[in-house]
Amino acid sequence: MTAEFISVSFPNASNDLNPIPDAPVDPNYLERYSRSLDDYGFNYTLIPYSSSSFDPFTLGATVLAHTKHIKIIVALRPNTVYPTVAAKSLATLDQLSGGRVVVHFIAGGSDEEQAREGDFLNKEERYERQEEYIRILRLAWTSKEPFDFDGKYYQFKQFRSAVRPTNGLIPISLGGSSDAAYRIGGSLCDIFGLWGEPLAETKQQIERIYAEAAKAGRTDRPRIWVTFRPIVAETDDLAWEKAHRVLDRLNENRQKGLHRSPLNAPAPANVGSQRLLEIAKRGDVHDRALWYPTVTATNASGATTALVGSPRTIADSILDYIDLGADLISIRGYDNYNDAVDYGRYVLPLVREGIREREEAKRKAAA
Repeated sequence: MTAEFISVSFPNASNDLNPIPDAPVDPNYLERYSRSLDDYGFNYTLIPYSSSSFDPFTLGATVLAHTKHIKIIVALRPNTVYPTVAAKSLATLDQLSGGRVVVHFIAGGSDEEQAREGDFLNKEERYERQEEYIRILRLAWTSKEPFDFDGKYYQFKQFRSAVRPTNGLIPISLGGSSDAAYRIGGSLCDIFGLWGEPLAETKQQIERIYAEAAKAGRTDRPRIWVTFRPIVAETDDLAWEKAHRVLDRLNENRQKGLHRSPLNAPAPANVGSQRLLEIAKRGDVHDRALWYPTVTATNASGATTALVGSPRTIADSILDYIDLGADLISIRGYDNYNDAVDYGRYVLPLVREGIREREEAKRKAAA
């Protein structure tokens, strides 16, 4: 049993509690944040993407330049970079960092967001294009001879890259909750990302992903990545008080137009957000400490489910998901820097201790 931890890198001090509209890059903040993730034992950090955000390749290179261990996960929308160019860009970063690069694909959950950068394909077409893109990347990284590609979305002749990843390939991640996401992620990807749902629903999704992997004839399975937004304090009671302050601030900011999902926003089109909102209707708290009012407060805009409690409660909740088979745990808070430090100091050590205890119990049982 193993588990690794993922954070998210932010280019400035703007966060969900104190948003700074159109804030520029703060190089000192990004360096400090990145080094703190490295120092506190995070294994990966996601470099996110949206149509209005900073370039993830440049930010990722900056994170790598200021760290020694942490790996970056570059979020990539296929409509933004031609696959042969992306293959070389990712491999270049990977060589410069000694193999510390992962790529995470975003098919796009909103037609309106995709259209902002000239992408007018429907959802099914976007997944078809993504499948071609993944196949091209792997060909570019492994083919010793020039090759042609004649797909529905990409066509080229006699391409060959002299820029190879450090370890032969770069891990490829994909997330989602649609049939197409399960099919492509299960059949092709190294990592599959899920948002934080209750244990029963998460187990069902993992089984679906594994079934798609088996159907594709794989002898291995994608690693499972689950994302939460923990709200942690010294005791459970203090954490719940803090959680309600966070919720009040989220609602206030949305009413002021300071959230990416305005009050008059329609229901989300992507299946993942729809699932979160449906679960929210069943109650506020699920399992040990999975809290859903942050979902409804933000119109399920991205990864929005919280875990609330003391470090021990948060760690035990995370271990429940590790027991299900999730071995990549993404945790990011609402006060980005301070929450990351708190997780590194108080939560990660308890989770790792819990894993060691489980391994020791298995060894004793097998003896």
